[in-house]
Amino acid sequence: MTERLVVVGSLNMDLSVTVPRLPAPGETVRGTEVVRGAGGKGANQAVAAARLGAAVTLVGLVGADAYGTELRERLAAEGVADHTVAELPDAASGLALIVVQQDGENTITLSPGANGRLDPATLAPLLDLALTPPPGAVLLQLEVPLSTVHAATRRSRAAGVRTVLNAAPLPEDPRALAELLGEIDVLVVNETEAAGLLDASPSPDTRPAEWAERADRLRSLGPDTVVVTLGAAGAVAAGPDGLLTEPGFTVRAVDTVGAGDAFCAQLALALGTSTPLPAALRRACAAGALAATRQGAQSALPTLAEVDQLVTRA
Repeated sequence: MTERLVVVGSLNMDLSVTVPRLPAPGETVRGTEVVRGAGGKGANQAVAAARLGAAVTLVGLVGADAYGTELRERLAAEGVADHTVAELPDAASGLALIVVQQDGENTITLSPGANGRLDPATLAPLLDLALTPPPGAVLLQLEVPLSTVHAATRRSRAAGVRTVLNAAPLPEDPRALAELLGEIDVLVVNETEAAGLLDASPSPDTRPAEWAERADRLRSLGPDTVVVTLGAAGAVAAGPDGLLTEPGFTVRAVDTVGAGDAFCAQLALALGTSTPLPAALRRACAAGALAATRQGAQSALPTLAEVDQLVTRA
C-alpha cells in the first residue's frame, strides 16, 4: 500500500547564485549566473516525499503570477497532488534569494508573498480535503503564519493523524513556539534551532551525546519525540525509549540547501508507517546526505532507490 503524507507549507521560486565565499556585510562578491528553481520548505518536502515513493498532498498558496503557475506545474510533474494549493489573485508568489558558497554553505533571504496569507480560515477547507482519507502523518514547517501551523496541528490531531514539525525558520523570539510544542508529536530542528529553543549557544565542539541530552531537554517542552540534525555528523533523537545517536553518511557535499527537507520528508514517511525510530533516523540521514551531493533544492532530492542503496551499502 502506498504511503500517504500531507504537507502544509510554503511554495517559493528560488533564485540562487554560487560564490567563492559568502560576502561580509557591505561587501560585493562576484558569483555565477542566477539559477531559477522551485522551492519553499513545504513544496521541497512534498517533492522529497513523492520521490521517496509516497502519495503526497500539499496544502498551500501561490500568487496569480507566472511563478505561481510554474510552481504548480512542477508539483504536478513530480506527482504531488496540488488540488489543495489555492491561487490568490491579489498576491505575488513566494520568492527566495539564495547565495551558495562553493563548499555548500548558504544564506537565504525570503519574501513570503502568498505564503504569508495562508491564515487559519483559508487553511481549514484545504486541510480537511487533504486529510480525507487520513494520511500516515502531516508534515509542517514555519514559513507560513504561526497561527496557521497551530490550526493545522489541532485539526490533524483531531483527525487522529501524527504531526511532524520542522521548526524552521525559527521565530526571532523562540518563546512564541511554547504552546505549539505542546501540540505536536515529533519536533525536528537543526543545531542552531535547538540552541535557540533552549536559549543556549551552538558550538562546533558540542558532541553528539551532548546534543542527544539537549534533545531530551527539548522533549520536556511537549513533543513525544525530538530529533536534532547535526549536518555531516548525522542526527540524534530523544523519544519514549530513550536517547539515540545516528552517525552521518560520508558523502562529498556540494550544496546543503535541500538536505534538511529531504531528511524531514523521509523521517515523516517512516514514522507515519510505524517504522521504529532508529531505522527511521538512519533512512532520514541517508536522504539528507544524498541531497547535499547535488546543486539546488528540489533538483537535489533523492529517490527511494537511491536511499535504499545508500543504506544497504553503508
